[in-house]
This record gives sequence, structure tokens and C-alpha cells, in this order.
Amino acid sequence: MLGLDGLLPEQLSRRGFVVMTALMSGFTMATAHAQANPPVKTPADGLVAGEVKIPVKDGDIPAYRAMPEGAGPFPIVLVIEEIFGVHEYIKDVCRRLAKAGYLAVAPELYARRGDISRVTDVQALLRDFIAKTPDAEVMSDLDATAAWAAQHKGDAQRLAVTGFCRGGRAVWLYAAHNPALKAGVAWYGPVGGQTSPIQPKTALDVAGELKAPVLGLYGGADTGIPVASVEELKKKAQAAGKTVELEIFPDAPHAFHADYRPTWRKEPAEAGWKLMLAFFKKHGAA
Repeated sequence: MLGLDGLLPEQLSRRGFVVMTALMSGFTMATAHAQANPPVKTPADGLVAGEVKIPVKDGDIPAYRAMPEGAGPFPIVLVIEEIFGVHEYIKDVCRRLAKAGYLAVAPELYARRGDISRVTDVQALLRDFIAKTPDAEVMSDLDATAAWAAQHKGDAQRLAVTGFCRGGRAVWLYAAHNPALKAGVAWYGPVGGQTSPIQPKTALDVAGELKAPVLGLYGGADTGIPVASVEELKKKAQAAGKTVELEIFPDAPHAFHADYRPTWRKEPAEAGWKLMLAFFKKHGAA
């Protein structure tokens, strides 16, 4: 796999490689101080929800799955985490999607790097987890998650993806990767930034290669993602005949959907959620 050799800790074997063997409870330690708002808690009544294992090329990774009770098949949404792991906020997003009729599954994409729940420093997360996770590995793990979902009451013909922050970046990349995808929704995903041998392209680089429609939800007050760069991505994609829609919430900062953080903004978060569900339905992923 691209750039993977030499990145895995020496103590890991080719099988059973996962350092983080189970999902965390609550929130990542790196974000514990940021819980200024009472996080949204979606009940699991009427749902089948909990931790599962996703078979991938070199072992298994933990994931959180939520879906309605019943026979299915249900449309699938892959939920891509922020940099903080599959913690309670991401799990709740899965339950919210399940309440809307989806089989939602969030794989722990950084499980090979170590136990993300114990990391207290954001810079350590960026250095030791994010920067060391190859994009090719992420794409392969998302493919494996979609395949698992299709075998567990999911409908492979109605496949969507959504993600937040770094996960939003992965939405753009996955939309350029998987021709079976019906729709993607990127919540404030970076479109530019530095590249590396294991992360060779930005979202802007793949704008002309999209294989599915993408909706980008961005904040006009996001100091890290200039609106001009998102507009540039849209123009590049449309010039190549691709479908990209943008919704810019003028006063919203970065991470405006993250209800456990001070950046949460109720109205843009709720409006973006409605737009996401409508976008999935419009493009055959509902």
C-alpha cells in the first residue's frame, strides 16, 4: 500500500495489527476542555447501534454502526471522523443518520497509529496520527467499510459519504476514488494544504476527477479555509463537467456542526443537516 512500509509500529504484526482495538467512550482527551455546550445525545431506541469490526486488508479496524431496526436494506452513509477519532459526537452523528433511515458507519481510520483516545495534545495528533496515515489506506478502509455495510443490511446501490474537517477533505478524495458513490457531503473540509509522498493530492487537485456529486458546507468566518479556495474548487470541478454545490454560511466558523465545541452554531448546523439529507435524496442515496 502506498507509503505504508515503515510507518507501522514495530510491535504490530501483519494480522491483528490494530493498536486501538476498541472505540473510545465519551470524547477524545484532546477535546475534553472544549466542551462548552451540552452535546446532542440522540437515543438509540428503534435502532441497532454499537461497535463493530471492519475486515480490512491487514486485519480489522473498530467502527461504530447505527441503523434502523428491521430487515433493510438501508441506504449506506460512510461517516468520516474529524482528527479526534470516533468519539461520542461521531457516534451520535451515526445515530442521527439512522433515525433518518440510513445505515451509518464510522470506521476508526487512525487505529493503526495507536490509541487516539489517550492523546491530549492536538499537535501530537496531527504529527503522529494524521500525517502518518496514507490517503491510499483511508480510501481502502472506506471501500472495506462500504463492502461490510453491504453485507450487513446495507444497499450498495445507495452509497453516500459525509465527513467533518479532515474527514471533509477525505470526502472530496473519496468522491474522486469510488465510482459506485452516489453523493458526498463535505463539512468544512480543507481543499488545499501541504502534500506528502503518502498524501500526494489535495481536494483541489482532484476536483476535476470527481465520480459523484459533492455538496460542500463551509463557514464564511472559517479562518483556516478561505472561501475563495472553495469557490476555486467548484469552478475547477464544473469546468470538468462535475457536479459540485456549495453552501457558505457567512458568520459560521470552522467546526460549526460540532455541538460539543464552542464553535458550534445551531442554525448553520441544522440548516446544513437538512441540505445534506436533501442532497443525498436528490442524487439517489436515500
